[in-house]
Amino acid sequence: MRSLKGKFIVIEGSDGSGKGTQFKLLKNALQQVGYTVTTFDFPQYGEPSAYFVEQYLNGNYGSLDEVGPLQASLFYAMDRFSVKPKLEMALSQGHVVLCNRYVGSNMAHQGAKFEDPSERAQYFQWNSELEFETLGIPEPDLNIVLTVPAKIAQGLIDLKERRSYTDKTRDIHEADLHFLERSVEVYKQLTQDFPDRFTEIDCVIDGILLKPDAIHEMIVSAVTEHEEAPKNEKQKTSDYVTKNENGSYSITDAGRKALESSLTNLDSDVYAFNGTMDPMMVSAAMARLSRRGDDMRVTLLDEFVGKEGKDANLLKRVITAYGDDSVQQLTGVHFVVENASNLLTKKLEWCRLAAYLEQSTRYIYFDQKDEHGYYKYYTPTNFDEGTSLIYQETMDSIFDAYSTLVHKLTDYVRANDETPESERDGAWKGATRAPACAAARPVLPVATKSTVGIFASGQALESLVLHLQSEELVECKSTGDSILKEARNVVPAFLERADKPDRGGAFVAYKANTRRAMKDLADEHLPSHSDDYHSPAKLVDINIRNELDLVPYMLYEQSTRSLDELKKETSTWPISRKIEVFHAYMGERLNRRHKPGRALEHLHYTWDIVCDYGIFRDLQRHRMVDGLEWQYLSPRYGYDIPELVIEAGLTDLYEACFDLSFALFSRLQALGLYEEAQYATLMGHKMRWKIMYNAREAFHFHELRTAPQGHPGYRKLVGQMHQKVSEIHPMLAEAMIFVNKDEDPGLTRLAAERYTQFKLQQL
Repeated sequence: MRSLKGKFIVIEGSDGSGKGTQFKLLKNALQQVGYTVTTFDFPQYGEPSAYFVEQYLNGNYGSLDEVGPLQASLFYAMDRFSVKPKLEMALSQGHVVLCNRYVGSNMAHQGAKFEDPSERAQYFQWNSELEFETLGIPEPDLNIVLTVPAKIAQGLIDLKERRSYTDKTRDIHEADLHFLERSVEVYKQLTQDFPDRFTEIDCVIDGILLKPDAIHEMIVSAVTEHEEAPKNEKQKTSDYVTKNENGSYSITDAGRKALESSLTNLDSDVYAFNGTMDPMMVSAAMARLSRRGDDMRVTLLDEFVGKEGKDANLLKRVITAYGDDSVQQLTGVHFVVENASNLLTKKLEWCRLAAYLEQSTRYIYFDQKDEHGYYKYYTPTNFDEGTSLIYQETMDSIFDAYSTLVHKLTDYVRANDETPESERDGAWKGATRAPACAAARPVLPVATKSTVGIFASGQALESLVLHLQSEELVECKSTGDSILKEARNVVPAFLERADKPDRGGAFVAYKANTRRAMKDLADEHLPSHSDDYHSPAKLVDINIRNELDLVPYMLYEQSTRSLDELKKETSTWPISRKIEVFHAYMGERLNRRHKPGRALEHLHYTWDIVCDYGIFRDLQRHRMVDGLEWQYLSPRYGYDIPELVIEAGLTDLYEACFDLSFALFSRLQALGLYEEAQYATLMGHKMRWKIMYNAREAFHFHELRTAPQGHPGYRKLVGQMHQKVSEIHPMLAEAMIFVNKDEDPGLTRLAAERYTQFKLQQL
C-alpha cells in the first residue's frame, strides 16, 4: 500500500459488526507499513459539537419516530463540521485519514426511518448536498461498509458491553430490533445504489460470523484495490473519456465513435438524440445534468454508455436519486388502446399533458361486424348473462339501423350533388361520405369501440394509470391495470410507485373516496334534475369585463415598470391611447396560427354547455383549458335531428334508435347499474359539461372550430360562443379574423380532399 498518501478511508457498518475492532486493526496495519494515520471517531462523545447527538441517542428528544431524519441529520452534520479544519489539514499533509463512522452511518440510520425507497433516495441526495456541498466537509475516497444480519448484531450487542459515555448500555438505534433490521437493509441499499462510493463486506457467510482476522484481510484487499493510479497530465477514467489536470474531461476517439451513431452532432453546442439510444438512458443522463457540470456527452460516456445490461440498477438509481417527478417528464411512451368504448376514450384523453389520436366517426363507417359476428361496441364484463343478452340485442338493433341510415344518407348526398360525373373522383367520394357519416353519427352508442393512440411522458402515464384505477367502471380499472403492465415492459423505473400501497394505492383510494363523498352530498342536498335548459352555450363568468384592462399586461414585457405601476399609469390614459396599444399587440395576423401574446392569458371565459356527445368528444380534446368536467350521461336532455336526415326522409329510423337507447338505459338503471347505463346513451344525446379557457386560447378555439371543414354541429356551437364574446369584448372578437361565418362547408371539404389527393400524387 504505497500510494495512499492523502487518502480518506471510512469504516461504516451495522451495529455489532465489529467496526471498532476493524478500525484499530486497519490503523495498526497502515502504521506498520509507514503511513502517518490521523483518526477520527464519530460521534465525538464528550465534545461540545456532539451534545445534540448525545441527547438524541439517549432519547432525550423523543423516540425514533418522534425525531425526524432531517433533524437528526443536522445534529450529526454539526458534529462533523466541527472537525473540518483538522480533517482538511491532515489530508493536505499527506496523512491517511481513517474515520470510524461518517456520513454513511448517518444515512443508514436516518434513512431507515423512510418506508418509501424513492423518498429515502431523495433523503440521501439531500444529506449528501448538505454535508459535502453546503458545509463542504471532505468526501471519503473509500467507504467500507461491514454488514451483519440484525438478529446476529443484536445478539453480539447483548454479549458485549458497549463503550458508553452514560450509564446506558444501548442507544435508541441499538435498542430496537426492527430498526436494526431496517438499517441493515439501508446499508445494503447504499452499497447497491452507490457502488462507486460504498464497498460492502459481508461479515457473515452461511450464517456464520467470520473471525476478525478474516474480515481484516478483506478490508485490506478493498483498500489495496482503491490505491490511486499514477498521475499523468491526463488521467484516463474509461475508454471513452480522460480527466485533465484542471479537472475537466476530454472525449477520446473511442468515445466519439461510441456516440456518433446516437447523436446528430459531436461538436456543436446543439445536438439531438436520433432514436438509437435507449430513451430511458437518455432520460437518466438528462436527470444527471442537475448534479454534474460537464458536457452531457461526457456524462453519457462516463456513466452510461457501455453499462447496458451490466448494471441493472443504474437507471433506476439515477432516476430515483435525481427527482422522480421532473425526470418522468423526460421520457415518453407511444402506446395504443384498442377496442375502447367511447366512454373510455374520454377518460383516456382527460389528461392535458399527453397527445392523443382517435378513430374518427366522421369519415369511417361503423357498419362492419368482426369475425365473431359482433358490431364494434363494448359490453361491460360485470353484467350477468341475462343483462348481457338484452344489452347486446339492443346494441345490434341500433347498429343495424345505423348501417342502413349511413348508407342511405351517403346515396342521398351523392344523388343530390351537382358535381359533374367526370369529376366524381376519390376526393369527391370522401367529401360526400363525410356529411352522411356526420348526420348518422348521433345514433352511434357511447359504447361504440374505437382505437386510441397515445404519446405520454412517464409522469403523464403514471397520472393516467392512477386516474383510471380510481374510476368506478370496470373497463377503466382494467385498462389502467393493462397500461401499467405494458408500460413497465418499456419504462419500469418511471412507474415504480404506481401501485405501491402508500403512493399509487393511496392516490387511487383518495380519488375514489372523494368522488363517492361528493356524489353522496350532491344526491342528498340537490334536486335530481335541472330546470335550467339554457341555450347551448352559456357564458357564466368573465374575470375581466373591460378588455382594455389588458393594456398593462400587454405593456409589461417591453417596459421596466412593475405591474402595479403600469396599472396606475395606464388608468389615466385616454381611451384612444389604450386602443392604440391594444391593436399594436394584436399585430398583423396572416393566418390563424399567428396568435397574440400571453398577456391575453389573464382574461378567462367560463362556459356551461349543453350539446350532444358527438360535439363534446370533438371539443374536449383541446388541451390548453381549465375546469374541463362533464356530468353523468343520460337521455334527459333530449336530442336533435339533423337537417340531412329530415331531407332524406329517414326521421323514423333515426328516432327509433333513440327509443331503443332510452329503454336500455332505463333497464340498466333499474338494475342499479348507474355507471354502466351511460354505455346505452347515444352520441346524439345532449349532455352538460363546462370548460374555462383564456382569451389567447379563444383565438385558437374559435378560429379552428368554426373552420368550414369542421363538423356542422360544433361549428354552430362555437359560432354562438364567439358571438357572446363579441358582445362583451368586441375588439378581441374582431381580432379573431379567421373565425369563419359563412363559407360553404361542402365546397371547402371537397377542396381539402382534392388537395390531399394532389399531395399524395406528388409524393
